[in-house]
Amino acid sequence: MEYRFYIIDLYDIYGELLTSKQQNYFEDYYFNNLTLAEMSENYNVSRNAVHKQIKEAEEKLIKFEEILQIADKNKRIKQICENLDEEIKNKIFDIL
Repeated sequence: MEYRFYIIDLYDIYGELLTSKQQNYFEDYYFNNLTLAEMSENYNVSRNAVHKQIKEAEEKLIKFEEILQIADKNKRIKQICENLDEEIKNKIFDIL
């Protein structure tokens, strides 16, 4: 379950960098909870083709994070902000 939340967080940050096909498959799988079989039927492709696109999208998201480290930086900023004044903390969280 932790991986699922991690990969969705990465999608929120880097999703626009994926192809439109990968975005559609990712959203159907992770947000609309469609099975690979349902997706293969909807897109008229094999179940394996859908699986391959989702895995490729996940790998790209992880690679983007390894290079840019935006999610990690956001996490560290949030940890630092925990000790700040509420008003300042809210302003920073609005930016993130």
